[in-house]
Amino acid sequence: MVQKVTKAIFPVAGLGTRFLPATKSVPKEIMTLVDRPLIQYAIDEARAAGITEFIFVTSRGKGALEDYFDHAPQLESELESKGKTELLNILQDTNMDSGAVAYVRQHKAKGLGHAVWCARRLIGDEPVAVLLPDDVIAADKPCLQQMVEAYEETGGNMVAAMEVPSEKTSSYGVLDVANDMGNMVSVKGMVEKPAPGTSPSNLAVIGRYILTPQVLNHLNDMKEGAGGEIQLTDAIAQEVTESNNVYGFRFRGQRFDCGSKAGFLQATVSFGLQRPELKDELEQYLIELASARQAAQ
Repeated sequence: MVQKVTKAIFPVAGLGTRFLPATKSVPKEIMTLVDRPLIQYAIDEARAAGITEFIFVTSRGKGALEDYFDHAPQLESELESKGKTELLNILQDTNMDSGAVAYVRQHKAKGLGHAVWCARRLIGDEPVAVLLPDDVIAADKPCLQQMVEAYEETGGNMVAAMEVPSEKTSSYGVLDVANDMGNMVSVKGMVEKPAPGTSPSNLAVIGRYILTPQVLNHLNDMKEGAGGEIQLTDAIAQEVTESNNVYGFRFRGQRFDCGSKAGFLQATVSFGLQRPELKDELEQYLIELASARQAAQ
């Protein structure tokens, strides 16, 4: 029987330099997509997949992130006294129960593999999910929930994957596919940011993982990979070699790279159009904007 996934790691130690000056005082993870912080989308996705223990790998200057998940008694009391039940419910959905959240510091920026390794003592001998909040995925069924359901059939290690244009594979970890089974592929290798023209496929890994404890053990070696960093991809690739138990999962949904300004703006428009109270006004504005641009040409 496959062991249930109940723990998740959220690597949130990055400085967010691509969003300066905003991230000078505001952690990137609590920048708002419409009216919810990026991290809230990741938390909601994890909860839907059955995650009950949340581990944040942070760094100096992330205090606002920790405060976000704390209770706000004064604000809650104010909303309750004014009968603003809907807002109160929204606020309470952001609260995390005592003991459900743990924070671990990553003191040096040594890559994603190192960030995940920092949380190893809180994982023990259990499988763990890893979610990168920069990757926001719009899906009818949340991406991690899709993966957990597939994982219950396969066990082992699983990475979310999507097709990308060949010219963009050098920006991702890329799968070397052994057997393509549709939504699922078995993996015979992984390459982090392959040089142009050397990619084994155009199936790229994005920021959702389900990992066995063995992958965290591989990270103990602290081997530097692409960019001089400790790459999570390399530790997973080692597990391919030793245990042949790594799968890629083609999730159903649209991924937005909210680690880039363009991706963040695209996600804002897309999620805004999904909101009934915003859709008509935003859609009309976009139509008028497109018409004005076309007329100007």
